[in-house]
Amino acid sequence: MPDLELVTYDWVPEPPRGFVRDLRIRWALEEAGLPYRVRSTPFDDRPPSHLAHQPFNQVPWLVDGDRTLFESGAILHYIGGRAPALMPKDRHEEITQWLFAALNSVEIATMPWGFARFMGRDKAEEPWESMTVPRLKQVDAALQGRDWLAGDFSVADILMADVLRFADRFDGLAECPACRDYLARATARPGFVKAHDDQIAHFEAGDAARAEG
Repeated sequence: MPDLELVTYDWVPEPPRGFVRDLRIRWALEEAGLPYRVRSTPFDDRPPSHLAHQPFNQVPWLVDGDRTLFESGAILHYIGGRAPALMPKDRHEEITQWLFAALNSVEIATMPWGFARFMGRDKAEEPWESMTVPRLKQVDAALQGRDWLAGDFSVADILMADVLRFADRFDGLAECPACRDYLARATARPGFVKAHDDQIAHFEAGDAARAEG
């Protein structure tokens, strides 16, 4: 049996499918070629044991032997440590800074902005608009003339691409051609395609289990 165990919900409603953050970990593990298994935790009626692994009652978390890690950025950093192709030692600092940037400079703006778009709020009423659009344009400028953020494809690209996917879902990249090209390159990778398909299949299996139950 594989040493690595990825834990995610047994089911989620349709809107977040394809965007639940276990996809980031699936993608990294596929790119790294590390064997792993997926285990489910209940979406409804989450047991107390859930909090023992993820204190914010979210997913995913990764189990490696007697070690448990939560937070997708931390898990990606850990996988990078086990997969030098995704975080070479000579680019460790550069990749790490882009991991933090994806979370703390980009996702922190795009997530509430995207939820506001999903809820149909008018742009003029949304204070995040003035932060998110310039922030995405800054990422676009940083991507000019480069295929990936820090040399070759890395865990930083997995995280940044997934953050940009959410923004693109609500047309946030309309004025960011470099971001869109970058996102197209990233999501064309076999690792992403498999991770995405596997996540969708996982939650569809949850539909079937609910129908039977």
